[in-house]
Amino acid sequence: MTGTFAPGQATAIATTTDTDPAIRVSDVPVGDEMTMRVYQSGQPGRPVLLMLHGSGPGVSGRSNWEALMAGLAEDYHCIAPDIIGFGDSTHPDPSPQGFVPNMALRIDKLIRMLDELGVDAVTLVGNSMGGMFSLRLAQIIPERIERMVLMGSGGMPGLVPLPGLIKLVTFYDDPSEQSMEDLLMLFVSDKEAFGPRIREIAAERYAVAAREGVRRSHLGTFAPGAFWTFPEDVLARITHRTLVVHGRDDAIVSPESSYYLAANLPNADLYVLSHCGHWTQVEQAERFRTLLSDFMEGRI
Repeated sequence: MTGTFAPGQATAIATTTDTDPAIRVSDVPVGDEMTMRVYQSGQPGRPVLLMLHGSGPGVSGRSNWEALMAGLAEDYHCIAPDIIGFGDSTHPDPSPQGFVPNMALRIDKLIRMLDELGVDAVTLVGNSMGGMFSLRLAQIIPERIERMVLMGSGGMPGLVPLPGLIKLVTFYDDPSEQSMEDLLMLFVSDKEAFGPRIREIAAERYAVAAREGVRRSHLGTFAPGAFWTFPEDVLARITHRTLVVHGRDDAIVSPESSYYLAANLPNADLYVLSHCGHWTQVEQAERFRTLLSDFMEGRI
């Protein structure tokens, strides 16, 4: 790949401090003058959960997973990166144009990150776009994947995008803190209960989304072009034990996508959560943590 890059804040693995002392923060070199911001909780040597966030303006590994990471730290080694082109990781300049070239770059750098951290085997926990990344990783490094948890994942061929997803993709047509709040309200089912919290999250995420690099990466990701999907014959060859989770009221990715994945992955179970939108790990945090723990311990 040609062009110049805007590296993260370090060119070596460098532990930093942040608001939650249980979560360690580092910038991991992943080649081509790129770094990946990585959040970790729990101790190395425990079963590894690689937690992959979804797409959207201002999203990051921390914003997606912080609460869940703290609750799982006693039993697992949680790793939640800002995928390349998101948050405080490198934003290529120029950005690859289209979902497929961006996905190829990001998958390559996720594998490089695992190599740099010395992690040989992981359980993938992928939210939305992160679920698609999980499926792709299971295709190309199957021997390093132990299990998968897919939450509100895309990847179904021919799936008609919901208005909420269109609003996410076109956010930069009219960006503002209010439009961020309006978008995030679509992520939850119980809007009355989450209203005040959504306003706080929206302010934080808009500050990130307003960065030029974040804007450039988002527009590059959703530039016109092919979208990555997983036909039935491809899914049939992904034999890892898989837990597929979807909120019944998801306004971003239709539950139809998870029905499709569960029907075609040979060893998948499907859980559809009532009173839940796209943010399973936020809106139904305790239920999701229980499902995840039961899945990891073989109780389901």
